[in-house]
Amino acid sequence: MTPETIAIIGAGMAGLSAADVLRQAGQAVQLFDKSRGSGGRMSSKRSEIGALDLGAPAFAAQDPAFCAALRDWVAAGWCADWTAAGNARSCWLGTPRMSAISRGLLGDLPAAFSCRISEVFRGERHWQLLDAERNVHGPFSHVIVAVPAPQAGALLTAAPVLASRAASISMEPVWAVALGFTEALPCALHSARFDGEILQQATHDSAKPGRDNRLDTWVLQASNRWTRQYLDLSKEQVIDRLQLAFAETLEQPLPQPEFALAHRWLYANPTHRHDWGALADSRQGLFACGDWCLDGTVEGAWRSGQQAAQLLLASL
Repeated sequence: MTPETIAIIGAGMAGLSAADVLRQAGQAVQLFDKSRGSGGRMSSKRSEIGALDLGAPAFAAQDPAFCAALRDWVAAGWCADWTAAGNARSCWLGTPRMSAISRGLLGDLPAAFSCRISEVFRGERHWQLLDAERNVHGPFSHVIVAVPAPQAGALLTAAPVLASRAASISMEPVWAVALGFTEALPCALHSARFDGEILQQATHDSAKPGRDNRLDTWVLQASNRWTRQYLDLSKEQVIDRLQLAFAETLEQPLPQPEFALAHRWLYANPTHRHDWGALADSRQGLFACGDWCLDGTVEGAWRSGQQAAQLLLASL
């Protein structure tokens, strides 16, 4: 590792967006992520019935720069328009699975996965990172923290103002359930949001472009409020509750699924919108970004990563 390398903690959309800007500017970067792969909530889970998008089911695009990036991703084969699925506005997703976008952005960038960074500290001239196994990584010239706000606060202690801002953010949890049926469900829409107490969204995952699921697969997301109330419910109970709520929403009984899986996202989205863009202590070379710096969307995460990288480059 050279002292000029920039560390990015978090390989979700915000961290990868920042890495993309820095790479194009000729900067060396090193990514770290506690998960086994890139993407964060845009990752896909492999299962016995095919890949499942348990996080962001799809996303919208309005910002001109983000729309331009989408055109590049479509040309590269990472992304597809899913507006025809009955959505009221432009809707996009990764293809053949959501994680195709993060994998495309990652490319051959150096990344350490299954590596949970627990501390960011500065030596006499450079930054060092300590992981959960007590291994030290570095030296680094700058650090970008691109993880959920509750985790970012603990990594930003060298910049108290940044740490305080991150610690002030509340993020909502979400339970997600995937159900696989041998026969297609009689549902006219492929994606729908609800105002129910339990069910927030249902997405026809196997109907997305390029999917190869061997069953008719739906991904259900619980409401934030219900998830908070039943955060520690067993996965089996969560599956039963969301399956029943889906049947009640469709106003018809559901066949017994051949496949069922539940996943809990502790930090799915911020409770409030902010207009920070990104956080920066340019004098020390410490920055933070994420969807929580803006509006909690995929586009917000991408924009925040872009801004963090640009602030870093402006400080050089």
